Amino acid sequence: MDTRVEDKPIVAPGDPAEPAALVPTRQIGRGLPPIRTYLAGFSLSPLNRRRWRNFKANRRGYWSLWIFLALFVLSLFAEVIANDKPIIARYKGEFLFPVLVDYPESKFGGFLAVTDYKDPVILDEMQEHGWAIWPPISYSYRSINKDYPRVKNSAGQCLGFPGPPPWATRADLCDAPAAQLARYSSIGNRNWLGTDDQGRDVLARLIYGFRISVLFGLLLTILSSIIGVTAGAMQGYFGGRVDLVFQRFLEIWSSIPSLFVLIIISSVLVPGFWTLLGVLLLFHWVYLVGVVRAEFLRGRNFEYIMAARALGLSNLKIMFKHLLPNAMVATLTFVPFKLSGSITALTALDFLGLGLPPGSPSLGELLAQGKANLQAPWLGLTAFMSIAGLLSLLIFVGEGVRDALDPRKTFK
Repeated sequence: MDTRVEDKPIVAPGDPAEPAALVPTRQIGRGLPPIRTYLAGFSLSPLNRRRWRNFKANRRGYWSLWIFLALFVLSLFAEVIANDKPIIARYKGEFLFPVLVDYPESKFGGFLAVTDYKDPVILDEMQEHGWAIWPPISYSYRSINKDYPRVKNSAGQCLGFPGPPPWATRADLCDAPAAQLARYSSIGNRNWLGTDDQGRDVLARLIYGFRISVLFGLLLTILSSIIGVTAGAMQGYFGGRVDLVFQRFLEIWSSIPSLFVLIIISSVLVPGFWTLLGVLLLFHWVYLVGVVRAEFLRGRNFEYIMAARALGLSNLKIMFKHLLPNAMVATLTFVPFKLSGSITALTALDFLGLGLPPGSPSLGELLAQGKANLQAPWLGLTAFMSIAGLLSLLIFVGEGVRDALDPRKTFK
């Protein structure tokens, strides 16, 4: 016979019983702790809950964070939003996923190694023997709109690229076959922000460029913060000769002009995503060293640190388990601003032609096209509004984080 009983609170006579909702009375299984024990590990401390309430009180920073996260998550699915390949297709009774798999043109009766799904022959073949679901924007960042009929100027001459958005001009279209005009007039084939000087869709390049800029900025910010925090922690904790040598090294290292280094490296190596990330990482880690060093110098002689030393804790454990959480308060305030600075650095390098390889989607490259094509104002305005909006969101988030971590508001 099972004689087990449920765990119940022991209440002394006359004592008020604890509410049942706060006392775990059922176990998950024999020998396992209550459910509440698992949930307690994911709860915020009272101090962090107060900081989160302060951050939510800053409505501009709070909503800027959600808007930025929404735009970033959407950009991660850029291949599904803007692509010159169908998301899913059914051809001769077989389901195909062109976004994920590169099918050869021989599958559709051709002979090329790569299928051009915007080719009228391939389109007619797929429509005759099946169907296809296209992204909302049927252009990738490198796709050239071959169906663009071009527009006429006041003299009746057909203009080339860049092409204006359809809603921004009343000029007549040049003569083109009816099938070409029908394809161009469909919703997915319209260039809603016009085309660049090579006939590529501006909106598609904007989505892909936004993703690359944010990913580059996040990687550069995270990696440089890790290196900077570690270097500042070592300086501030050990002090003395270690601090003196590091300070002299930082003075020399920070005086090296990073732009000249980039020019030299770009003349030797082909600039790319990881090359730029590595070069900028060599110089961006120094910006957090001073903040972390000052926090460690201030806190290394606190009583709880001296008690930890007396108990025999190792230096690494004292640095990263006891001192670092207090130093991170000042460090986290700078992270959104460092992220905006990293994005600006990539944009500036792309604008100068020292950034990503030619053809890569980039906000800086789009801004450079706007400068080179003053007769196409939609290029410059699109790039400027995108960069200004992105940096404004990050600045608003940084202001909210700064106010949330302000001790005068946290402990009032």
